Amino acid sequence: MALNKLVVLVGGVGGAKLAYGLSRVLAPEQLTVIVNVADDFWHYGLRICPDLDTIMYTLADWVDPVNGWGIHGDTTEMLTTLRAYGEVAWFRLGDRDLATHLLRTELLRQGERLTTITGRLARAIGIQCTILPVTDQPVSTILETVEYGRLEFQEYFVKHRWQPEVRQISYQGANTAQLSDEVHHALRQADAIVFGPSNPWLSIEPILSVGNLREHLSQLPIPRIAMTPIIEGQAVKGPAAKIMRELGYEVSARAVAEFYGTTINGFIRDQRDTAFTFSLSEGRVSALDTLMHTNEDKIRVAQQVLALLEGGDG
Repeated sequence: MALNKLVVLVGGVGGAKLAYGLSRVLAPEQLTVIVNVADDFWHYGLRICPDLDTIMYTLADWVDPVNGWGIHGDTTEMLTTLRAYGEVAWFRLGDRDLATHLLRTELLRQGERLTTITGRLARAIGIQCTILPVTDQPVSTILETVEYGRLEFQEYFVKHRWQPEVRQISYQGANTAQLSDEVHHALRQADAIVFGPSNPWLSIEPILSVGNLREHLSQLPIPRIAMTPIIEGQAVKGPAAKIMRELGYEVSARAVAEFYGTTINGFIRDQRDTAFTFSLSEGRVSALDTLMHTNEDKIRVAQQVLALLEGGDG
């Protein structure tokens, strides 16, 4: 198939890696990255959008290569001063990173939409492909935990280092939030959809919960491929495997594929997962080396994903 327009749905570090690879092998006008916003929150009067920032910093070659988030070489003198005032500065805000949050917050207060703000910031740092928040309305991932009860995402993920046991996950505001016009346009133009190797419950489901997107995608007559974040019963990064166990899922690529259900018609497992057995009612399961440690790995995986799509294996 001719692949002129590709939409990739992402959140977190794994999704950012795939987006980076795709941005290096596709022309800018061919790629749209739709990003989770349910991790966003207010902190010291600033609107922090961690997934959007991770995508921006990764595509601009600004990202800290060790953490996979934040700006490489950034300092934290502001946090040091906050602690001197007696604050418990549990969320890391780099000094250069702070400029992003300051400008975003000021533009929001002036009435600008998150979508246009994101485009402005991305273009300013040299990103040519399109990055879109899934919605301009606030959505929040809420985790019901055994130890602390109800926690907003950043409290769970950063403040408590994703150690509390999760009983349930909900997406506050998703039922009333609407997809932006830009997201609607990107989906209408898309020749294929790729779900990045992001945490399905913390990064992808918050996207799919907005504006009946899951149902809408299921009806699109185009390839819709998801990539697993689980390899041989382990998460590549973060709490995906832990959350799956706590919510009663088998920790496997198969469970991830089952989570997507009819939203996808193709699935990519890791080639190391030889115990993986699963078939889709429509489409096929493919095996790739999905680990992306280096920029070369990210480009390799992106090229292989595109080869699957262009070969009709979606």
